[in-house]
Amino acid sequence: MGFGDLKTPGGLKVLNDFLADKSYIEGWVPSQADVAVFDAIPSAPSTVQCHALRWYNHIKSFQNQKGSLPGVKKPLGQYGPSGVADNTAADSKDDDDDMDLFGSDDEEDAEAERLKEERIAAYAAKKSKKPTLIAKSSILLDVKPWDDETDMAKLEECVRSISMDGLLWGQSKLVPVGYGIKKLQIGCVVEDDKVGTDQLEEQITAFEDYVQSMDVAAFNKI
Repeated sequence: MGFGDLKTPGGLKVLNDFLADKSYIEGWVPSQADVAVFDAIPSAPSTVQCHALRWYNHIKSFQNQKGSLPGVKKPLGQYGPSGVADNTAADSKDDDDDMDLFGSDDEEDAEAERLKEERIAAYAAKKSKKPTLIAKSSILLDVKPWDDETDMAKLEECVRSISMDGLLWGQSKLVPVGYGIKKLQIGCVVEDDKVGTDQLEEQITAFEDYVQSMDVAAFNKI
């Protein structure tokens, strides 16, 4: 298992492919697995690795909560797809100056495992309790590129790579805005108590190689 060396383009490509259909490294909520992988990446991935960048920006938003996220950190090589050589264990012995902000990951004893299982069970129980009414909104977004040379197919791929609980992407089209430039107009349905337009704007404009700005063209309660 493992992603290989996440300080190299090859390791980041493995991570990007792994996250193409996933929101987190393990399970359905951010955990110490995400912390372990996040800490192994020296800086934000490029917009070419749009799935890895989307995940990186999302985990970065938990900067002040990382220590309290569920799970127990394991060696980096125990995460990710199988069949990838992992050299990070040997490298970590030389990184004596690195600071572990989230404590030691030496042991995964029975007590830690029990707490992990309790948190997972509590989350599952919470998800199973469906509210009588879920407030939803239909939003139409205008995503503007930098110029007429922007790869609009890649821009849309980046936007659709954004995955959040309570977010469902809909239809899209390219709309001319002048001088040969077209903007991406894309619809989505969100659960109001889970997804806000500020969150969408933050994650969409993070793809700064493609996106100049994002505006809300229409907003309707469902």
